[in-house]
Amino acid sequence: MANRWGIPQDVETAVIARDQSCVYCSIPFDNMSTTSKKTWEHIINDTALNGADNIALCCRSCNASKNNKVLKDWLQSPYCQRKNINKNTVASVVKKHLEK
Repeated sequence: MANRWGIPQDVETAVIARDQSCVYCSIPFDNMSTTSKKTWEHIINDTALNGADNIALCCRSCNASKNNKVLKDWLQSPYCQRKNINKNTVASVVKKHLEK
């Protein structure tokens, strides 16, 4: 999966193996549906943080909704409420950022 974010190949490989569904809404990735295609995500919006602890895969829909919002703020958004996305439902790689 090509990236334009300067994500190192070893991180890319590890994240692809780890994230089999969206780290936010848990929808399985599906290349047939535009909204459920996997996209690269910086959990903390800093493109300089390219380690596996900050890089994840999420669906296009969640990525578009989160955009450059702070994670804790985004989790309070109407989008997350509608999709039942919260600190208890996100993947463990995301939960680690919420515990900081």
